[in-house]
Amino acid sequence: MEYRFSSRVSQLKSSAVRDILKLTQGKDMISFAGGLPAEEMFPVQAVREAADRVLLAGPSALQYGLTEGYIPLREHLCSRMAVKGMAVTPEEMILTTGSQQAIDLLVGVLTEPGDTILVEKPTYLASLQVFALHGLNVIAADSDENGIIPEVAEELIRKHKPRLLYAVPTFGNPTGRVWSLERRKRMLALCKQYEMLIIEDDPYGDIKFNAKDHFPTLFSLEGAAKDGSVIYTSTFSKTVAPALRTGWAIGDSRVIRMVAKAKQAADLHSSTMDQQILSQLLSHFDLDAHITSISKEYGDRMLEMHGLLQKAALPDLKWVMPKGGMFIWVELPEGLDAEALLRNAVQKGVAFVPGSSFYADNPMRNTARLNYSHNKGERTVQGIARLIEAIGEFTVRS
Repeated sequence: MEYRFSSRVSQLKSSAVRDILKLTQGKDMISFAGGLPAEEMFPVQAVREAADRVLLAGPSALQYGLTEGYIPLREHLCSRMAVKGMAVTPEEMILTTGSQQAIDLLVGVLTEPGDTILVEKPTYLASLQVFALHGLNVIAADSDENGIIPEVAEELIRKHKPRLLYAVPTFGNPTGRVWSLERRKRMLALCKQYEMLIIEDDPYGDIKFNAKDHFPTLFSLEGAAKDGSVIYTSTFSKTVAPALRTGWAIGDSRVIRMVAKAKQAADLHSSTMDQQILSQLLSHFDLDAHITSISKEYGDRMLEMHGLLQKAALPDLKWVMPKGGMFIWVELPEGLDAEALLRNAVQKGVAFVPGSSFYADNPMRNTARLNYSHNKGERTVQGIARLIEAIGEFTVRS
């Protein structure tokens, strides 16, 4: 039997992170590749108790649910968003199977194949997969330690007239960077001027290492969902657990209604069981205290990795110490190809994600993303030692 696959899927690149995760299975491998939370930080007992309460409420907990999502959970989330200065109603929110589905659905209802989308250089690699699947032309604006560069972005907007901006302004994936307040305001003003919608992806925003830091969302700077240019997405994957697969999108109710129609065609609704568990969790568990705890732990793990990289004192190895999130973005010595380095590193028992996967075009091949949230202590020490050894060998060869 000959199978004929669509050109969209046939041309789609596999996720570098997923491929590396498969490569590292069943081996004595220390992985800095995946954006994995620390399992030991999952609130297992609280989730178990929440699930018990859901099931004890009766068999209706296992029934079909609303496409837009479980209303009590949406109400909980509206309250949580309000604390961030984001006024939203349940009608302006939809629950999705992780924020990845939210991105996919939003792109599906807001673009046509052949449209152009603007991203930051570099950007989240799984979003690039979504854009490719929808047949979009992706253009990328340069960024620095303060985020996307507005002057570069405006030049691209004038030239290419993109329909959307996709952005991760707070603790970006892969760089860990935070857009400055000035950049946030400038980009918001630019998008309003050119009538471009913004998909603001914020999976990491709560994981900040200094509790006094305040990084307002683009959504909050705009002020309201109604007639707004910002559609905001986030997830419980980084703050509770990935397996519960619950994310959300908020925006003008007209956009949310269209997303709901598309979601009906995709999966009818996301897991109501997971949503009810999360609703019970928010009613009986101090999620903010938990987030404070994981933020401190991840901050300690980041400092551990940062210190080991500093101690190695390799020439021409550059990175910026992140203020939150899960990643350190490393610039390797000039001329060192991170994909070639990965093959050598895996032989030594350590993995990372080559930076080229995060570029829409013209990748910086001497870049790498390192995850610090999943390992600590001796495993981080050993992993960085193996990585430094691999880098040193390539530096000597060149």
